[in-house]
Amino acid sequence: MQKIILSAFLAASLSYLQAQETVLPANEQKGSFYLVNATIHIGNGRVIQKGVIKVTNGKIEAVGDNVSVPAGADNVTDLNGQDLYPGLILPASTLGLNEISAVRATQDAREIGELNPNVRAIVAYNTDSKVINTLRSNGILLANVVPQGDFVAGTSSVVQLDAWNWEDAAYKTDAGLHVYMPSLLPRPNFGGRGGGFGMGNFGGQSNDPVKEGLAKMEELKTFFREAKAYQQLADRKATNLKFEAVKGLFEKKQKLYMHASTAKQILVALDFVNEFGFEMVIVGGSESYQVADLLKQHNVSVILQQPHSLPTAGDDDVDQPYKTAAQLQKAGVLFSISDDDSQTRGRNLAFNAGTAAAYGLDKEEALAAITLNAARIMGVADKTGSIEVGKDANIVVSSGDLLDMRNSNVTAAYIQGRKIDLTDKHKLLNDRFEQKYQLKSPRKGF
Repeated sequence: MQKIILSAFLAASLSYLQAQETVLPANEQKGSFYLVNATIHIGNGRVIQKGVIKVTNGKIEAVGDNVSVPAGADNVTDLNGQDLYPGLILPASTLGLNEISAVRATQDAREIGELNPNVRAIVAYNTDSKVINTLRSNGILLANVVPQGDFVAGTSSVVQLDAWNWEDAAYKTDAGLHVYMPSLLPRPNFGGRGGGFGMGNFGGQSNDPVKEGLAKMEELKTFFREAKAYQQLADRKATNLKFEAVKGLFEKKQKLYMHASTAKQILVALDFVNEFGFEMVIVGGSESYQVADLLKQHNVSVILQQPHSLPTAGDDDVDQPYKTAAQLQKAGVLFSISDDDSQTRGRNLAFNAGTAAAYGLDKEEALAAITLNAARIMGVADKTGSIEVGKDANIVVSSGDLLDMRNSNVTAAYIQGRKIDLTDKHKLLNDRFEQKYQLKSPRKGF
């Protein structure tokens, strides 16, 4: 009887385990392999037809249409004309920090307080997040993990999406300090001395959000002035963690990410470039096209956080968010495209770029916006962002146009030369209900 119960238990356990998403990080890639007969999108605007890539020990050793392949080699994969791309980079995300918005225990993107430059997002990054694999299935192989906050939120880090823990995932750590700017927008004040819209401090004196926001930015300038003076001290009697955390800004080892959407916010942010000489990135940038010449002049980059949205101003063209990327490209501003939709969690990154391609960008320019441009902004262009010799073999293979949601179909992906498992929760659920209701799966290539 005990044997029967034990057998039943083992059978049930095995069935349960087989039904779970068990995706392990791939082993280190050693030796060489070849990907042949591919349409290679380099990421810098160049496209190679019937190209070949040689990967050795995780690095791209050769790429082109004249790369020789040893006769009889067994480490050759014929892609039969499929499109090959650099791994996509999600430039601003809470991936691995927020899992389920309704479950407080799965949220770790924000700390208490307004001045937290010493907070490091990387140490909270959860490599077991179920969201990660859904991004890999859409060609996203790296992400910039960004802390959230009410003002100075902390530092972001770039991670690769095939790792056991955050130490393995770290691609470039603490490379940017994130500041969430005040809105600087006046609010209507109805009812005489009321607080606006019949809420807030109704019956009392109305606050001025513009004045308060500007005062807050002045406080931040004071903080940086004190931090600069602290860095210049030869003999420090005590360590100030907050000042130490911004040392990289003054040494040009970090960038200042200003989360700003309106032209007014961006103009205020540019004061920090003028006074402190910081390398700056505008995150959001919905009205960045209005000050594109100034951004170019100050060498400020832009991350367009959510192109699939309505315009910021009511009198803007309804398709302005789609056109902004092309306008920045024309002005010579270095920019990237992100996906900040809380529902898609970054999965629509490639399709956001595809929309920009339909509204003025060249297709390869749109690809660069989520590969090489993003790598340049993140400070990792020496390692990734394009299919070039010496860079990590972060590669995506698709049987259709990766930027077109109608036929995009990722069939293989490599991170640092390791071929990764493209199983994810969405595919497992698809298979589950396909089997339950005896449906024919529309998926191909898995």
